Amino acid sequence: MNYLLGAFKPASHISIVFTDEKNRKKVPIKKENGQTVMALLFQSQENIVGKISIEPVQGKKIEHNGIKVELLGQIEMYFDRGNFYDFTSLVRELDVPGELYEKKLYPFEFSTVEMPYETYNGVNVRLRYVLKVTISRGYAGSIIEYQDFVVRNYSPPPSINNSIKMEVGIEDCMHIEFEYNKSKYHLKDVIIGKIYFLLVRIKIKNMDLEIRRRESTGSGANTHVETETLAKFELMDGAPVRVPRSRYETMSDGDIILELKRKREDDFITHQPSESIPIRLFLSPYELTPTHRNINNKFSVKYYLNLVLVDEEDRRYFKQQEIIMYRLAEDSS
Repeated sequence: MNYLLGAFKPASHISIVFTDEKNRKKVPIKKENGQTVMALLFQSQENIVGKISIEPVQGKKIEHNGIKVELLGQIEMYFDRGNFYDFTSLVRELDVPGELYEKKLYPFEFSTVEMPYETYNGVNVRLRYVLKVTISRGYAGSIIEYQDFVVRNYSPPPSINNSIKMEVGIEDCMHIEFEYNKSKYHLKDVIIGKIYFLLVRIKIKNMDLEIRRRESTGSGANTHVETETLAKFELMDGAPVRVPRSRYETMSDGDIILELKRKREDDFITHQPSESIPIRLFLSPYELTPTHRNINNKFSVKYYLNLVLVDEEDRRYFKQQEIIMYRLAEDSS
């Protein structure tokens, strides 16, 4: 029985150590089993340097047909789980065919590695970077060890960042204009905007602003789209009542309630464009990623601001606008 148990034990212990891992930042990453672990953080064009330790189980030797390490960038679709699409593949041969009797260290280096896409874990897709060590063997089967690491790429502030201006309207019933200060936001940014009620002849019960993430995977008839609501920001709750402008300054960010006073008995409200309702929504509490467009022809990730109005008969009115998300270097924000 002890012999049978020993047959299923690994023939060697493999460990991968990065040269600068003590001083390099670590970030959380979710594994296949749902467990969250800490992984080292890199960015494109960096050197990936370290050492690989291979130690045979005591009293045994390893006969092999060669040892190599690969740096892989991979995309996996969850509806095609187990099949990886490699967009980056670099190989370093560590050892020629032979035998291992004792612990041996193998240094490795991948210089100025092009890693164009960020690590991403979504609803139907994930993009990962791994180091893969392979001890090639014949009949006994190869021994493989993986080490994940995270890639994040940073962008400078855009030179052009236009504001967003839109309208929600029903002829002779409602005319609402809203604007946001810009169309491109970094992940720790603040969305600042204003809402103008120019004409309202319907009774609005509440109004919310949502941040939505839309993930598209596959293509053609095999396209899968998942939409998540990441944040919901209440702009109005209940009947509108006007508030003096001085009170806006005392309202807390993230919980500004629209209050407009009805001047007429027929529920007709008009406003001058100079009178506005402020919006201030901080993005830092939410788990956002940069916008990803057609990554290796496999998937895209887009973000939207979605304005939702509900009247007293529970009819819903929507207005949606895409925004661009980017990652700003931490010392630049």
